[in-house]
Amino acid sequence: MSGDDARSGRPVPDAVADGGSTADDPPVVVKIGGAKAVDPAGAVGDVASLAADGREVVVVHGGSTVVDEVIERLGMEPEYVESASGVTGRFTDAETMEAFTMAMAGKLNTELTALFRGAGVDAVGLSGVDGGLLSGPRKSAVRVVEDGKKKIKRGEHSGRIESVNADLLAGLLDDGYTPVVSPPMEGREGDGGVTPVNTDADRAAAAVAGALDADLVLLTDVAGVYADPDDPGTLIESAATPDEFAAVEDAAEGFMGKKVMAAKEALSGGSGRVVVADANVDEPIVAALGGAGTTIERSALGDDADGDDAAAETGGETA
Repeated sequence: MSGDDARSGRPVPDAVADGGSTADDPPVVVKIGGAKAVDPAGAVGDVASLAADGREVVVVHGGSTVVDEVIERLGMEPEYVESASGVTGRFTDAETMEAFTMAMAGKLNTELTALFRGAGVDAVGLSGVDGGLLSGPRKSAVRVVEDGKKKIKRGEHSGRIESVNADLLAGLLDDGYTPVVSPPMEGREGDGGVTPVNTDADRAAAAVAGALDADLVLLTDVAGVYADPDDPGTLIESAATPDEFAAVEDAAEGFMGKKVMAAKEALSGGSGRVVVADANVDEPIVAALGGAGTTIERSALGDDADGDDAAAETGGETA
């Protein structure tokens, strides 16, 4: 190791201390998954090192596992639905939304912010509702497939992010703070009111990264996107052309499909690169920025680099 974090005393990784990341680099948005298999400890240490080195960092986190646990403790059953295009997401009725807010903004965001502050990071916890950080129209009904039939399911509390309060984030970053962001988002009602609603955490991270022209690191419990989803030896290391990106999209199944969708949205919004990488390796963020995982460059979108975001799917959050 080449140095110490002045605030926490933690050794700074060589990749950072030797110039692998500097204050002149673009901001980095790090999405930490909420599944039990994802250990945030390495990411916390990396954020502390990057912030001490002057790199601006925004953290976005999911929390599907804890949300399900809270729902079950309240005597409810988690409900997932499939969209017409085959994407699976959480159905969030009014009662589920209460549990979701308790778990995400109340429990997980506070606990993760405390972890960062304990590591010497000036972390500030925010939900997407705070300051209209993540905002868009509320979706009160979704098209789903049940028993092979397409149906309209009403009572939904979800939304697709259409705006990010980048000024709020930039102000915090300028003052040396590290925002720690979680759903819910601000759902705008037709009558002008605001309702907290669910949104996918990967796509929330993508929206933030696009708004800040930031690099995006999506940390998960696998090493990246595999050409054969069952074979870690088939890791796709990079995609820099439309053909290479098409191969990544074809390979992404299940939860990885949403991460690749989020990558496309981030790059379309202004992000320079997106990396899907393993949260559980040593120094996971530094490793991802140094080439570990699957790196998708903005050039991979070709003529679509400045196009519209992908079509909205079910709004439910994932890990």
